[in-house]
Amino acid sequence: MKTSDFYYDLPQELIAQTPVEPRDHSRLMVLDRKNGSLSHLHFYDVLHLLNPGDLLVVNNSRVLPARLYGTKEDTGVAMELLLLEQKEQLLWECLVKPGRRCKEGAKFVFGNGLLHGAVERVQEDGNRLIRFSCEKDFFSTLDQIGQMPLPPYITEKLQDKERYQTVYSKELGSAAAPTAGLHFTAELMDKLRGKGVSIAEVTLHVGLGTFRPVKADDINNHKMHSEHYFLPQETADLIRKTKENGGRVIAVGTTSCRTLESVATFCNGAIEECEGYTDIFIYPGYQFKVLDGLITNFHLPESTLIMLVSAFAGYDHTMAAYQAAVADRYRFFSFGDAMLVI
Repeated sequence: MKTSDFYYDLPQELIAQTPVEPRDHSRLMVLDRKNGSLSHLHFYDVLHLLNPGDLLVVNNSRVLPARLYGTKEDTGVAMELLLLEQKEQLLWECLVKPGRRCKEGAKFVFGNGLLHGAVERVQEDGNRLIRFSCEKDFFSTLDQIGQMPLPPYITEKLQDKERYQTVYSKELGSAAAPTAGLHFTAELMDKLRGKGVSIAEVTLHVGLGTFRPVKADDINNHKMHSEHYFLPQETADLIRKTKENGGRVIAVGTTSCRTLESVATFCNGAIEECEGYTDIFIYPGYQFKVLDGLITNFHLPESTLIMLVSAFAGYDHTMAAYQAAVADRYRFFSFGDAMLVI
């Protein structure tokens, strides 16, 4: 298939700039992947769409306030850093702007001296390995002076940092939120548990590669970014129990989906405790090993995420659903509305 097969025309005003309040009052499109039929509800209606014995798998990764603004120590020139991946305790791979000023040995200062950094190596892709130093704990310092790395299509300033975190986030490490989970409230999750729906956790730290455009004309030539994941034994046991009892395993978000399908691929179809890095690329033709349902947002045209949804829901059903969402003025992308594919 061609990347252009996944293009759709999206009016700029449908890109959500702010989240809906309360979280679970966003709209919900329900797509039946057998026949392509659509229903238009609200997210809180998911309570009536899931059955006792079903299992929701959520990604508990927490977004780092990974955008840092500071100055170059010797010149005072303003610099912007984006933390991408932790390599050692205080060594991080970073995206730096402006990059041409950041050769090996360059030093920076952030937060009026609360945090310092020095370039240890310039990598082939232009990213920098930067060694940080601070008097207090690194992550508490980051929480104090860092800003949320909102996607480039969100131009409004976020008033509350927690609004770009899921209510169940706990494992620090993502450069972007697993946004399908932003629709859940603690109250809705309690109601789901009360109904007999189980909730299990995985961790996949979302990298900025999730926003990188697919540049290859033929999607088979696209190379996915790699992301760290962990699936605990407790989650593996719940998935196995759910399947044995005839329940449905429903991934909350493409990151949870990629974690489940990666583990099943690496373990020859089995689901067991597993940790590592995955660059799995799911597109039409992929045979799903675990998923029975998917909760997701509406994704960018020609992105790997809309390709994943098309693989699960069917290409024609997915593209028709997106056309319907545009016509019905759904809100798109990270702070937008949701879709349940079942």
